[in-house]
Amino acid sequence: MDRQFSGRVAVITGAGTGIGAATAHRFAADGYTVVLVGRTEATLKQTAQSSADAGRMHPRVADVADPAAVTAVIDEVVEQFGRLDVLVNNAGVAIAGTVDQIDVDSYRAMLATNIDGVFFASRAALPHLQAVRGCIVNVGSVAGLRGEWNQAAYNMTKGAVTSLTNSMALDHGRQIRVNAVHPGLTLSRPYYRDALAEGTALQRRFADRVPMGRAGEPAEVAAVIAFLAGPDAAYLNGAHIPVDGGLTASDGQTNLYAVDHAVDA
Repeated sequence: MDRQFSGRVAVITGAGTGIGAATAHRFAADGYTVVLVGRTEATLKQTAQSSADAGRMHPRVADVADPAAVTAVIDEVVEQFGRLDVLVNNAGVAIAGTVDQIDVDSYRAMLATNIDGVFFASRAALPHLQAVRGCIVNVGSVAGLRGEWNQAAYNMTKGAVTSLTNSMALDHGRQIRVNAVHPGLTLSRPYYRDALAEGTALQRRFADRVPMGRAGEPAEVAAVIAFLAGPDAAYLNGAHIPVDGGLTASDGQTNLYAVDHAVDA
């Protein structure tokens, strides 16, 4: 396999499971030295050890919502490996609830990880990325571009990630690139695979809205993150790429012609 990114160093937050784990595996396979950041050491180690490129993967425990902790990790990475080329802000928390239903602790947990975590990790990484003209890839959500039912606070936090991506692309575009991917529903948990199994009611509803008729795989999101981090995206800055099977191409209307009788437009 071509190790074209050998010598480059990437930090991936929320790297223990799901999209973060898939991204860590992808970057390691591409030749990066990968630092996996998360709150649970056992999960990070399991992700690293499950890779054929485990020797390139280095778990580090930190809560990205803690500015001192995340700054210490970033500084330690640069001290150990000599540079930082890519920061992937993937850590996120999703807790369902409308504005009148969500409890305060859940609300603050999402703000802390989804907004503070992206902000503090980016601030800590910025001088090191500027030194090598590196880049940031933020993992937002289609919920930050449109909105989802019963996810008011989560939608709000992902909207903030969209806005921060734009602002940093403007403020720092002469030194680094800042872009975002926005996944739709991704099969990052066993629950999602069970709920969206072929023939289930939720799978049929999902297929009605997503042109490709299925949810995404974590590795498919990781591939877009890897593209944005690489030289083929050299002139992309402030870009927002939905990885959603075409969901956000729709105006939200169901397919009026996927029925047996004619319907007037």
